[in-house]
Amino acid sequence: MKGSQYVVIGLGRFGSSLAKELVQLGYEVLGIDQDEEAVEEMSDVLTHAVVADATDEEVLRSLGIRNFDCAVVAIGDDIQASILAAILLKDIGVKTVVAKALSELHGKVLEKIGVDRVIFPERDMGIRVAHQLVSPNLLDYIELSKDYTIAELSVPKKLSGCTLKQLDPRAKYGCSVVAINKKHGVIIAPTATDTVEERDVMVVIGTNDQIEEFESQVIRR
Repeated sequence: MKGSQYVVIGLGRFGSSLAKELVQLGYEVLGIDQDEEAVEEMSDVLTHAVVADATDEEVLRSLGIRNFDCAVVAIGDDIQASILAAILLKDIGVKTVVAKALSELHGKVLEKIGVDRVIFPERDMGIRVAHQLVSPNLLDYIELSKDYTIAELSVPKKLSGCTLKQLDPRAKYGCSVVAINKKHGVIIAPTATDTVEERDVMVVIGTNDQIEEFESQVIRR
């Protein structure tokens, strides 16, 4: 629909070309980038263009991101920022979140956190190594970088009925539960009051050490 509003996060070569095309097609587009020069170049082309950090929830909310019909995460080479921005957009309530993947692996992570559509403009980029660890509760383990990891952990019977507030992985271990895969569907960006049940799958993001400590101290203990 011509009345739809888009936000494009990351005004590099891919993001700027996408944003320009959307404007030419008659849509309102807000462009966001931390690079002042990139924003300045697009300020006369887009409906709005702002210098902002898309991994800051308060900043996104202040820009009224929730009111946009679709958000495109086109961040250039920072996988962590891409993932965090996508999580925040889903949490804030943007109807459709599309994200650029730097590799097949990045795309897999984006799908796990609930991104509605993953696009691969640069399939020739290096694919990071995925690790499958030997553990009854660790269903999937993706090493995004030397230290940064996303893992799927199966909830054991002893934790059934616990809230995320009770588990408190962020305060105790530094990692975050970004999704809970339940029989009836996936909870994206769960809150402290959300509960986990036996055989649910928690998608946890953090450093390798944080994930390992959470898994050993909470899941296996």
